[in-house]
Amino acid sequence: KGTNSFSSGLVLFLLFSVIFDLSGIYGSSPDTLVLAAPVAAAHSIGATQEPDSSSAVAGEPGGNNENNDNSDCSASSTEMTIPMKEKVCIVGSGNWGSAIATLVGKNCHRLPFAESRVNMWVFEETVTLENGTKEKLSKIINTQHENIKYLPGVKLPENVVTVTDLAEACAGATLLIFVLPHQFLNGLLPKIRNIIHPTCRGVSLIKGLDFHPETKMPMLISQKTIAEGLGSNFSCGVLMGANVANEVARGDMCESTLACRFDEDDTSVDDDINERTRLIFDSPKTFRVQRISDVAGAEVCGALKNVIALGAGFVDGLGLGGNTKAALLRVGLREMATFCKMFFDNVQEDTFTQSCCMADLITTCYGGRNRKCAEAFARESIDGASSVKGMDCNERWERIEKELLNGQKLQGTHTAREVHAVLKAQNIQHLFPLMSKIHSIAFLGDPVESITDGIVIVGSKGVDETVLDKSTIRSKL
Repeated sequence: KGTNSFSSGLVLFLLFSVIFDLSGIYGSSPDTLVLAAPVAAAHSIGATQEPDSSSAVAGEPGGNNENNDNSDCSASSTEMTIPMKEKVCIVGSGNWGSAIATLVGKNCHRLPFAESRVNMWVFEETVTLENGTKEKLSKIINTQHENIKYLPGVKLPENVVTVTDLAEACAGATLLIFVLPHQFLNGLLPKIRNIIHPTCRGVSLIKGLDFHPETKMPMLISQKTIAEGLGSNFSCGVLMGANVANEVARGDMCESTLACRFDEDDTSVDDDINERTRLIFDSPKTFRVQRISDVAGAEVCGALKNVIALGAGFVDGLGLGGNTKAALLRVGLREMATFCKMFFDNVQEDTFTQSCCMADLITTCYGGRNRKCAEAFARESIDGASSVKGMDCNERWERIEKELLNGQKLQGTHTAREVHAVLKAQNIQHLFPLMSKIHSIAFLGDPVESITDGIVIVGSKGVDETVLDKSTIRSKL
């Protein structure tokens, strides 16, 4: 008995010593203390543990495992402590939203610092089944665990639960993952601003840009639209990379870039929240996520590569070979880098060799939806199809989008128009010959064959002009 008492006392002494040490790093809040061990555990065993997501549901959607205890995640807005467990909501359920749900669902099921249940907001649709009957898409996903319209043939983890009411889906969330056309954001954000957790943050997977309605200057969706739309305390990063949704969903190995600066001014957190965010997406065998701090560079590259992909589609439609496409990619990458540095501060050179830029550009120009539609646009142009003669370019793009994308949306055409408006407003089209030519072919009726005229590098004089124009442009921001 004496030995047992001594052993118990020693264990308690060691336990309190550990807690004392952790409190020096993370502060005295019990909520933040609880998270230290789970994050360390995720590094040591989380990467190798592969849960059986099919066992997540027992009795109710969302699972009955040890991670799904519906912990009280409420917190005082003055204390702003991190809740006991992350509560994740995916805002969007299209092709890419459903693909990322396969990863996030599995990770939240196994990570000790996350609730197992992952809500996925669905814009309700009625789907016609093979037998001719009609059914709500949300019901199909929740019962069959498959998005038969946007990601057919891929099973979603059963702890991913679709919710059609946006406020219900996002209530109490600590991490919002935005993956939907950015045109819908302004109508959605006011509905969730006051119902998310006070410490909630976001990660945007949206590849596009916003533009000031008067100055036409480019603005980051993650910062100007999402972060400002959800309040002064809301912080938003981005996840960008060479991530074709169907390949991600079937488990083909790929990389992605998480750009975020959560709690950058709070040294006591010691980057813990950034690492937790990365772990929610990361799957070491199939989806390898690296983190950088350059949100602007990652987000702008994710938008501009869709414009260059239109050019790649024109090249393919003309039947030109790999040499021409390689030249287009090289020039396109240079123009993307120039645009980033011209309009945004603190863009890092290293960003352009990350998955969010170089790799994403390559994969989009070989296998993305923008390239696919641009190739169709080019082929019907050079074939001289009578059905397109005299047709407005915008109408042609809308028809091609409807015919080829099964409800998905083109991003490159919208971004091409908006980027052109910026370049024209600043009188700097000559510094971006490729993006300017892509716009002229897509919307002004230039022959598709003229795409090679845009695959040029601005000379040394142009580089000097870039520097001068940059200072002028910044003075207008």
